[in-house]
Amino acid sequence: MKILLVHNTYQDRGGEDVVFEREGRLLRAAGHEVREYQRNNREIKDYSTIRKLTLLGRTVWAPDSYRQFGTLLDAYRPDIVHIHNTFPLISPSIYWACQERQVPVVQTLHNYRMFCPGANFFRAGKPCEDCVTGSFWQGVGHGCYRDSRTETAAVALMLSVHHARKTFARMVDRYIVLTAFARSRFINAGLPAEKITIKSNCVDPDPGMRQGTGSYALFVGRVSPEKGVPTLLKAWRQLPRSMTLQVVGDGPGRAQLEAEAAAEGLTNIKFLGQQPREEVVAAMKGARFLVFPSELYENLPLTIIEAFACGVPVFASRLGAMQEIVEEGVTGHFFEPGNSDDLARVASWAWDKADHLRGVGEQARREYEAKYTAAADSQRLVDIYLDVLAQRHGARNPVRPLHSVELTQSEAQDLVAPGSASRRCDVASEYRKPLTTVDSVSQRPPE
Repeated sequence: MKILLVHNTYQDRGGEDVVFEREGRLLRAAGHEVREYQRNNREIKDYSTIRKLTLLGRTVWAPDSYRQFGTLLDAYRPDIVHIHNTFPLISPSIYWACQERQVPVVQTLHNYRMFCPGANFFRAGKPCEDCVTGSFWQGVGHGCYRDSRTETAAVALMLSVHHARKTFARMVDRYIVLTAFARSRFINAGLPAEKITIKSNCVDPDPGMRQGTGSYALFVGRVSPEKGVPTLLKAWRQLPRSMTLQVVGDGPGRAQLEAEAAAEGLTNIKFLGQQPREEVVAAMKGARFLVFPSELYENLPLTIIEAFACGVPVFASRLGAMQEIVEEGVTGHFFEPGNSDDLARVASWAWDKADHLRGVGEQARREYEAKYTAAADSQRLVDIYLDVLAQRHGARNPVRPLHSVELTQSEAQDLVAPGSASRRCDVASEYRKPLTTVDSVSQRPPE
């Protein structure tokens, strides 16, 4: 199959960038021909002042991206285009380039930007979906994107124009979301339910199960208020100095929080800054549990499933997608979001329960093996591509996902081998059985 992957890379590398690279690598390993179209936000640093003034318009429609992408489509002639992010340099113009050439489009929704200028359904310290029921221009007054009314206006304009022109509803064949919770929010916002399929991310390479039960609590992620780090530190102020906390990551809140911890003599809290993946994995394997105190809805945080892969329990805020990913008392524990007292209570209760934490960690590892391996993720992605291609070629019913058909390993490998695109109609015919709803392939129903 010939696949064209698209991504507007962020200045600060994040989970979306990791997933984009990982899926490309897995598809190539399965024998597919993969090309990439990328723009990087670091380009903006080299823009002249006059060119920066054009960002407002190019966020809506980037003429250079439209031309470049159209040329690439004509030369490469992909079977399918898979978009991860178009904001801000690529722009929704590429949907129109695909539409003009009748190339099927799949898009992964890593965040909520399609219905929220700030991309996270969060404002003033709590979840917010005002732009779903009102106007995108509400966010301008609040400066929801990067605390800037001007930059938020650019996002609001892009969203207003393309929702009015039904770009997102008409020009994408299938949306991939990472959890049932996210699917429920996008349906509530107005995306067609039949176009939304759930596919989780994966952890690859597999870091392997850790040994022992660890000696400290661990936070990994962006050090900022919405990620719940101030709540985390407030909780640790209440706990004995024998309970160590390691904070891995960087962000706008790090300097202040690190200074506060030092001033208060909290020697049991260590800020380690940004670390390479191998050091993050080592830190996870040495932790008693991972704390995920985010006050956002989130989608499918890689940090959580990486902890599962290492066999580490996850203590998470009871909010949004976390309620679906973590199971209370089985793969981790919950505390009330933003409630430092409740977090301190849960952490204190579990700290010396070595046998309990070992059992929860083992169950977390089993959860990873059941849902988040590279093999499962790669096949599920190809299932989605085949389903979209079959529907484009007039199949009367959606293709039955390959993972719901009993196949030998060699048969499954044959279906994702080179040349599978030329046989997609045969594959569709062989495995065409009706799906009652998209939810029939999801991992869990919405709460």
